[in-house]
Amino acid sequence: MGESTARRRESMSDQALIEGTGADWKTWLALLDERGAADLDHTAIARMLVGEFEIDGWWAQSITVGYEQERGLREPGQRPDGTFSASASKTVAAPVGAVFEHLADPERQAAWLGGLELSQRSASPPKSVRFDASDGSQVYANLTAKADRTVIGIEIAKLGSAEDAAAAKAAWKDRLGRLAEGLG
Repeated sequence: MGESTARRRESMSDQALIEGTGADWKTWLALLDERGAADLDHTAIARMLVGEFEIDGWWAQSITVGYEQERGLREPGQRPDGTFSASASKTVAAPVGAVFEHLADPERQAAWLGGLELSQRSASPPKSVRFDASDGSQVYANLTAKADRTVIGIEIAKLGSAEDAAAAKAAWKDRLGRLAEGLG
């Protein structure tokens, strides 16, 4: 089993795929190869799965990503546009409104961002905020209230490589740790 097969199978087992679609990875890979999917873009592969095989959109996306990774068309973590993304999360002991204020307020950001600058693109207080970052990435923050705690979920998009994604994940874990300390 190749490295990409191992990664793909870690994310979705043959059993889950059979239960969701009626076929295993080997079958889906063969069907897509027969139809020339290696020469198609992501959207065309997913549309083929939905249209020709009547697969639900979620399953079509999952099979498409797995196929692209297996055939070397996409690295793990790579988006259809060729960029990479990463994510980080932290649960903090603070109400969602207070967390949103620390996250979205430019004056409070300096205390926990560590030199990175964020320019707000949009916000839906107190649940989400989107930023353009000074390093060229885009940052999407989603907040979920859980009793007296808040879960902060961060997605960092528009990264240039898998290495950039790994570095961004580590940096954002540190930033979220500093944000949590500032809330205490």
